[in-house]
Amino acid sequence: MKKAISTLVLILVFFSAKAAKIDTIQVFSASMNKNIKTCVIVPDNYRKSKKNFPVVYLLHGYSGNYATWVKSFKEVGKQVDQYGFIAIGVDGNYSSWYFDSLIDPAFKYETYVINELVPFIDKKYKTIATREARAITGLSMGGHGALYLSFKHQDVFGAAGSMSGGVDFRPFPEKWDIKKRLGSITEFPDNWDKNTVTNMLDLVKDNHLKLIIDCGVDDFFIDVNRELNKKMLALKINHDYIERPGQHNIEYWENSLKFQLLFFNNFFNEKNKS
Repeated sequence: MKKAISTLVLILVFFSAKAAKIDTIQVFSASMNKNIKTCVIVPDNYRKSKKNFPVVYLLHGYSGNYATWVKSFKEVGKQVDQYGFIAIGVDGNYSSWYFDSLIDPAFKYETYVINELVPFIDKKYKTIATREARAITGLSMGGHGALYLSFKHQDVFGAAGSMSGGVDFRPFPEKWDIKKRLGSITEFPDNWDKNTVTNMLDLVKDNHLKLIIDCGVDDFFIDVNRELNKKMLALKINHDYIERPGQHNIEYWENSLKFQLLFFNNFFNEKNKS
């Protein structure tokens, strides 16, 4: 308990130095019958401002949690201040992959994010509660999750990104607990085919989403990201696709997040001109 309190104090001190403020809140999930922790990072002018703010939802990777973005990303507080939007550190459990599991009813993280978390944030915080002011991105497992949720729920999100995303997890059938969520790939191949992002591009019509995808050239997910990019180009789906030197690590993601938040800020400014 003392360690947890110390960690929270360090986080608060960290963000006080950068001016952005952080709330750690509990959001009740009726679909899973439990409280789920969430980090909410607001800009320094949030309390005094009479305006409402755009929101970026951040999805952690496998084995991460809601606090990944405040513990591991040194610049995120400064970036929230710079751009003037709210950032939400979503908790996707250790290995949810951010969809509703087809074999484990305890994992309903698509339902949680879309039907429970987003409405809660819009009710509790001063948000611009429209798709034009709402974006989602994530790293690794969270990169897949951000594209998955945005593809399926374009009424909720207007922009989305993926950093080193596991955008096709079928080449990795024994990794990252995916078979615990979808069943074995040999027994339930349809579950895998229908829930991997690279097979969901038919949902992205009329370029309704603003998309940014990137991956390091030395990342083990580089091949599946290249294949996704190729498919999107063939289907004439507008998107920014970036490869740069880097591996599957925090150094790459800290750099990547800078570009993605700038991308979302440009989207918000374009869509929410007064």
